[in-house]
Amino acid sequence: AAECEEITEKVGAKRLIEITANPALTGFTASKILWVRNHEPETYAKCAHILLPKDYVRYMLTGDFATEVSDASGMQLLDVPNRCWSKEVLEKLDIEESLLAKVYESPEVTGSITEEAAKLTGLKAGTPVVGGAGDNAAADIRGAAPTPPPAVGTGVVRDGKAFTTIGTSGVVFAHTDQISIDPKGRVHTFCCAVPGAWLVMGVTQGAGLSLKWFRDNFCAEEKRTAEGMGVDPYFLMDREAERSPIGCNKLLYLPYLMGERTPHLDPDCRGVFFGLSAIHTKYDMLRAVMEGVTYSQRDSVEILRGMGVELQEMLACGGGARSKVWLQIKADVWNREIIPVRTEETGALGSAILGFAAVTGEKDRLALARQFVQLGETVRPDPARVAIYRKKMAVYEKLRAFQLESLL
Repeated sequence: AAECEEITEKVGAKRLIEITANPALTGFTASKILWVRNHEPETYAKCAHILLPKDYVRYMLTGDFATEVSDASGMQLLDVPNRCWSKEVLEKLDIEESLLAKVYESPEVTGSITEEAAKLTGLKAGTPVVGGAGDNAAADIRGAAPTPPPAVGTGVVRDGKAFTTIGTSGVVFAHTDQISIDPKGRVHTFCCAVPGAWLVMGVTQGAGLSLKWFRDNFCAEEKRTAEGMGVDPYFLMDREAERSPIGCNKLLYLPYLMGERTPHLDPDCRGVFFGLSAIHTKYDMLRAVMEGVTYSQRDSVEILRGMGVELQEMLACGGGARSKVWLQIKADVWNREIIPVRTEETGALGSAILGFAAVTGEKDRLALARQFVQLGETVRPDPARVAIYRKKMAVYEKLRAFQLESLL
């Protein structure tokens, strides 16, 4: 956090957003680099290169120092509008550009498997290694009309298309052919895996993490039963959440177990169960977790709308897309249709498609991705539930605002 303050002071809050499309964040790489320099100067002095995890794997496979625009966008050192390292930010933070890898577009060949790596892995020497993408950017590619070029994994490939995912964190993600940056820095703008396109997304830190935390601390019985039945504990938890009414008998949950990222940048805010009384059951608390995460994500949905980012079609992927209860909650809270993606591991699929596009040299072949993705049945909002959730959301917003103001 101290390093984020340092970055903001040296670059300027407004200028930082103009260049990197985001405010200084503790989860981004720049603040971590400065932390190492401030707290472990002897380690920093030994640095020859700074690589993201997948790019270190790339280096071990190929011997090449390379990264690509989508993942590099989260380093807070990239000029996101121009898709290259920012000389201004690097100079102001006193970071040598030579420490950083060459930047490629996602569907570009960055090197090939070396003889040594081939012996260690069984891969064929000379196999091309492609730029790839960050997790959400890779999941973005599923295919559409060849112009504009499609993105990867789920089909959010042109303006109006978006997806939501619940893994450890929860993402609301929209594709845009024209760069769109929130001047207040409330949501992220990154380079997309599609050359010449960008993505805008909001991220709730403790989304699926909240449900996992609840499972691990309060659902030992469900875990034992699920093991005996040969099913996932979340399957049983889904059934239990259905036993609680909409609004969870006036129980609200704020999912800030890890602070918050967007749109309320505050590493110090904390989770809350509000309104607990003796009438509440574990089922109410379980459903409240699902509803609270969905309320939190709605904040990002509304900000994207306010930025003029169209959200005409909303797909859903990740572990949360397997929960019929959670999908219905999203449809009702957001008052929009949700289409689940049945294809598992859309990020891995998107990465494979990027590789295919790179080695064929035909970027428009990314459109073939749509052949590999299976969509489930559309989940539609229920007008009566929408009206109830609108009232619940108003209370949630007041509670969230009170908590953030109190902690500040």
